[in-house]
Amino acid sequence: MQLEFYKRLASTLAQQFGNNCEIVVHDLSGEDMDHTIAVIENGHVTHRKVGDGPSRIVLEALHTEHPEELQDSAGYLMKTHDGRILKSSTMYLRDADGKLEGVLSINYDITELLMAERAIDSILHHKNEPAMPERIPISVNDLLDDLIEQAAAQVGKPVAMMTKDDKIRAIRFLNKAGAFLVTRSGDKVSKYFGISKYTLYSYIDAKTSDEQ
Repeated sequence: MQLEFYKRLASTLAQQFGNNCEIVVHDLSGEDMDHTIAVIENGHVTHRKVGDGPSRIVLEALHTEHPEELQDSAGYLMKTHDGRILKSSTMYLRDADGKLEGVLSINYDITELLMAERAIDSILHHKNEPAMPERIPISVNDLLDDLIEQAAAQVGKPVAMMTKDDKIRAIRFLNKAGAFLVTRSGDKVSKYFGISKYTLYSYIDAKTSDEQ
């Protein structure tokens, strides 16, 4: 991976757009997927640094069976742990053979701009609130916690009331999202759903009763 080039690119973009613009490069060419951030400028935006872990988008890129089909995405909303709203874009980085080797993300803090927009809107007209953006995790543990919460929300029941089929759906959601690429994630997921690790791995490929 051409890290020196991406360092220069990140520095130039950060200088161009100012302190509210975070530039992040995740290196996916190695084996350590718990510490993918290789380059970051203006890390104060999301409170991350070099050596921190992947975002959900990065995990999904690592887990997909067809990385060649991944498409760049621009202008979607995310949020930080302290509630700041970011306008984000993602570019998938490939080597000369087209193999996925990294992800470049741009996260621009638009919180103050949104506050100004809402103040103007409240005077001029009423507008529906936008959908709540997804949160950017600070660490892989935060990311895993978020994914587990999302998996439970997909089922719509507390764990104590989940059936076997409910747990299978939740765990398959986690698998599809790449959660099990995180080191020791199996222990945490097993504990959350009250099952053994053996049962966990059997659920990943199991079918629910409505699929049988």
